[in-house]
Amino acid sequence: MSDGYYSSKKTDDICEDVCGEQGSRAALSMSRLRCILRGLDLRAYMVLFVIVPLCIFGVYLHGQKITYFLRPIWESPPKPFHDIPHYYNENVSMETLCKLHGWGIRESPRRVYDAVLFSNELDILTIRWNELYPYVTQFVLLESNSTFTGLPKPLFFARNRDRFKFIHSRLTYGMIGGRFKKGENPFVEEAYQRLALDQLLKIAGIEDDDLLIMSDVDEIPSAHTINLLRWCDDIPPILHLQLRNYLYSFEFYIDNKSWRASVHRYNTGKTRYAHYRQTDNVLSDAGWHCSFCFRYISNFVFKMRAYSHYDRVRFSHYLNHGRIQDIICKGSDLFDMIPEEYTFKEIIGKMGPIPHSYSAVHLPAYLLNNADKYKYLLPGNCRRESG
Repeated sequence: MSDGYYSSKKTDDICEDVCGEQGSRAALSMSRLRCILRGLDLRAYMVLFVIVPLCIFGVYLHGQKITYFLRPIWESPPKPFHDIPHYYNENVSMETLCKLHGWGIRESPRRVYDAVLFSNELDILTIRWNELYPYVTQFVLLESNSTFTGLPKPLFFARNRDRFKFIHSRLTYGMIGGRFKKGENPFVEEAYQRLALDQLLKIAGIEDDDLLIMSDVDEIPSAHTINLLRWCDDIPPILHLQLRNYLYSFEFYIDNKSWRASVHRYNTGKTRYAHYRQTDNVLSDAGWHCSFCFRYISNFVFKMRAYSHYDRVRFSHYLNHGRIQDIICKGSDLFDMIPEEYTFKEIIGKMGPIPHSYSAVHLPAYLLNNADKYKYLLPGNCRRESG
């Protein structure tokens, strides 16, 4: 009560200076800040200066994992494939096998063209071509002096061509110069090189109704699959091939969901070399996909820097040789990623290292016949040479 005037508003001595008119503007601002900070308790400080920074740092380190784990929320699974049962036994006639698939038998087999883009997978290419050799009319290979990410690349195949003398008479080889455009999406360069394969196939002499295999080098159709498709009549014009999916070697079996490899009955003007889904039909159990199956650690580093998903190398230590070797033997992920699946059940089921498999049954014949040379691809041999 003062001069007949009473104020019921309480004043806090902590902020007393804030309420007055005295002092400079800077002093007034500092007083207000001290008032606010004194009003915060310890828990608020913890949230502001510890928990929030940790959350930001965690998102920086594991943002990609979080995104992939939440994939079932923001992306629906693709349309299911129509699975075609695959019948095979070496003691069953081709006529019977074609009939089991609902197809007729031809009087003579189709010609077969196997076309690949080549980077540096010399061992896997050797295994692939030996597997397919009895049934392929022409091997078509294109390599570039550029990686998909625009880095200069040696012409590995040209340097090692003498390793493949056994197919020289059936080989159509092409080299394409890279465009070396920095910052461009790697899939643009990849599409540019795949388009060039269309022209190389014409040079190789492909014609209508010839069988064309479209797949990466490490996606290997089984020989009996190609023999079946070249002999059977009325097969679908395009068939994806379901391949057994392996990582690092045939010791780490992931699943049977590799489907990008495909076989086409060539149609002039319509068939285009591609590596995406082109039909709903997939032939079950038709070969092997061995991803990152290299002899040397240096090959792993090269591919990690060179292929279309280079953005997954988020930190430089991912390319450390010791780290890569440890990950190979554990069956873990080189890029420390969450499995790329569309349901939480599948994501959780595949989290963690891939279980070791000790089965070497029904692998490419050339691999088993030369097991000493390719020991690193077989179960129990995870150690790699530095290169």
